[in-house]
Amino acid sequence: MSSRDSSSSEITPEILLRAYACGIFPMSESADDPSLFWVEPEQRGVIPLDGFRVSSRLARTVRSDAFTVTVNTAFKAVIAECAAPKPGRDDTWINQRIRDLYGALHEMGHAHSVEVWNGNALVGGLYGVSLGRAFFGESMFHHARDASKVALVHLVARLIAGGFVLLDTQYVTDHLRSFGATEVPRRRYRVMLDAALDDIADFEKLPVDFPMKGAAMLDIIASRDAATRS
Repeated sequence: MSSRDSSSSEITPEILLRAYACGIFPMSESADDPSLFWVEPEQRGVIPLDGFRVSSRLARTVRSDAFTVTVNTAFKAVIAECAAPKPGRDDTWINQRIRDLYGALHEMGHAHSVEVWNGNALVGGLYGVSLGRAFFGESMFHHARDASKVALVHLVARLIAGGFVLLDTQYVTDHLRSFGATEVPRRRYRVMLDAALDDIADFEKLPVDFPMKGAAMLDIIASRDAATRS
């Protein structure tokens, strides 16, 4: 289900947060289309934080710290990379209006980025919105193998440590399904969202002023899994 709003004056960062609290999010037809439309999928993609799956190969990459992972240090660069054309995808749903709105949310402390570096080169990352104990993943990119996957592992560990209970991926792709992503009906999603908005989580519970080690992030995820099974 979606509805269109072509007026740039009507959507503010505050309205955007209220929309997320109601279970809807904005998209654009293309990078050059200034209008936005609201989306509320019948089936919502989520990654259960107590069922996040990391393959042994990816775990070795994360543990090796072959990449340096930072948080909230290059938000504009991450969203620009997510909006850039890619092989097989000439256009994107991230227009300038979306970039401006989420940039404002970042300045308000409600939008965050995870950056993956190879030396001084930004080779992967993701961004999303935090509200209550929910995190709404928006988009990710990579220029090096596993870079976006490493970003997702670091994100999930940070969400677990910060007390988040809902990781919303909007939709489920085969890529996300490999991490445990699943679809839930709209009504069930709203129940999960309402519960997540009852309290406040802390995205910066783990340090943000220096890169976290991959082994420590994997330990956080493993500890959550062990606690769930016990």
